Amino acid sequence: MHAQNIDFENVLSFYEIEKYQEGLNELNKIDTLNISDYDKATWYFYYADVQSILDKHDKAYKYSRKAEQIFESLNEREDAIDTKFLILSIVDHQNSLGYDEQPIIDNILSYAVKENDSIALMKIYFRIGHTFTLNDNRDKANYYYRIVLQNTKDSLNIAYANMNLGTVHSTIEPMNQDSALYYTKKAVPILIKKNDLERLVYNYNNQAEAYYYKKEYKKAIQYLLKADSININKNDQKTRIILYENLAKNYDSIKDYPKAMFYYRKKIQLSDSINNIAQNLNITEVNTKYQTAEKDKENAELKADKAQTNTYLTIALAVLALVIITAYLIQKNTRKKQLLAEQAKNLEVQKVANLLKEQELASIDAMIAGQEKERQRIAEDLHDDLGGLMATINLHLENIGSEHSPKALDKTKTLLGEAYEKIRSISHVKNAGVMANKGLLIAVNDMATKVNASNQIHIEVIDYGLNERLENSLELSLFRMIQELITNIIKHAEATKATIQLTQHSQNLNIIVEDNGKGFDSKNLQETGIGLDNIKKRITHLNGKLTIDSTLKKGTTILIDIPIA
Repeated sequence: MHAQNIDFENVLSFYEIEKYQEGLNELNKIDTLNISDYDKATWYFYYADVQSILDKHDKAYKYSRKAEQIFESLNEREDAIDTKFLILSIVDHQNSLGYDEQPIIDNILSYAVKENDSIALMKIYFRIGHTFTLNDNRDKANYYYRIVLQNTKDSLNIAYANMNLGTVHSTIEPMNQDSALYYTKKAVPILIKKNDLERLVYNYNNQAEAYYYKKEYKKAIQYLLKADSININKNDQKTRIILYENLAKNYDSIKDYPKAMFYYRKKIQLSDSINNIAQNLNITEVNTKYQTAEKDKENAELKADKAQTNTYLTIALAVLALVIITAYLIQKNTRKKQLLAEQAKNLEVQKVANLLKEQELASIDAMIAGQEKERQRIAEDLHDDLGGLMATINLHLENIGSEHSPKALDKTKTLLGEAYEKIRSISHVKNAGVMANKGLLIAVNDMATKVNASNQIHIEVIDYGLNERLENSLELSLFRMIQELITNIIKHAEATKATIQLTQHSQNLNIIVEDNGKGFDSKNLQETGIGLDNIKKRITHLNGKLTIDSTLKKGTTILIDIPIA
């Protein structure tokens, strides 16, 4: 991937040290409105790649498709092929996208054969083998992975092919876990030598899966713990979810229910942090097994001492009744806490909304007071300076043509010039503006600080290139727009985080307001009740552009571009 005009070296430097969030920040500094189509497609490609690494696959898919379309339209075949591979990788992590991948596989295969591109050919053979593995076609999957082994000298490709052969033997009938372990273990020395930690984690997980099917659960746990001890940057959270689920499954198999419960809970917590939706996992089954084991113990004791059967039965029923009553009370108490939490949340939202309203009213009062004071000062200036000056001009006008004052006309012209300069001076002072003492950036930071004090939502303000003040009326209009957007987030979005990003380029100002709230259907904007009419009117008046990107349960991003040149 190479850019024609834009230098992406800063972005790539963060790739090399696996600091992907910093790479994303560098991408956001680039003004995409005034670059070539090729550079825009390149920007979309890197943006999609970083979002995929950060587990934001919906955004990654959206921008990778944009990059693909532009590269295809420009007939940049090599870059288009790279983008297609990226799309396939994203689809792997997000099955809900519903994308038909077969046409894209056929397209890449045709290109690789025609251009004799060995790298692309190996990659697409891997992909075809992967598809046949998912479809349980053992023979065809083995065929394509062995083609890779026969036609590559790259050690990592050899390791990946062996791992995939191990997966085929482990998951497709007739399954042979010994063969699966043979091929999977062959890849380990290469992965360690090449420091490919991400694939090493997958390898240990695959070995654990094979041992699970062999019912060697303790060995499976050893490899899963080894995998969990390795730090990786790409797709880390989703990988941890798989590891914790497999650990819970193996501990459950050896009847170590406390540890099984521990890893089930870890999986739930991590899933919630990604999806913001509680996952309904099978904890009840583990609890049932635990209670069943306890009951089996009681039955054994009952058989050992038949004389105390009735006593043990009574105890068991009492314990069961106690458990039921306790469960009911816990559920009732939990529901009560939830209602109280919802009420507290609504009060905090109303408190923040009132705070913003009070701030706005205070700003209006200050503006009115300032205007009144300004009118009074202008009236005094007109009376004290211009009043006397105009009276003097009138006297000289009356003496024009008199023999006693031959220079009356010249003096009148001089005094008129002086009056004009005084009027200009008054006008310049008036135009200093309401925000002259603060400025846009300080005003936005003040607003964010006041909202953050509620502890219900955290607003981060990021600025790039805002080193000089803008014209006062423009700053005031921009502040009103940002204030209205933040008010909408507080009232409607149910967000916990929001970001205000202001970037000043040479000819335009870029404002991005983003939140992690519940989002809305941007196609039916009028039905949301949010009402962006005032903002749209302001932007139209400033010859700007408004873009709204929102998906239900995925948050909202609003982009505003205002020309300032």
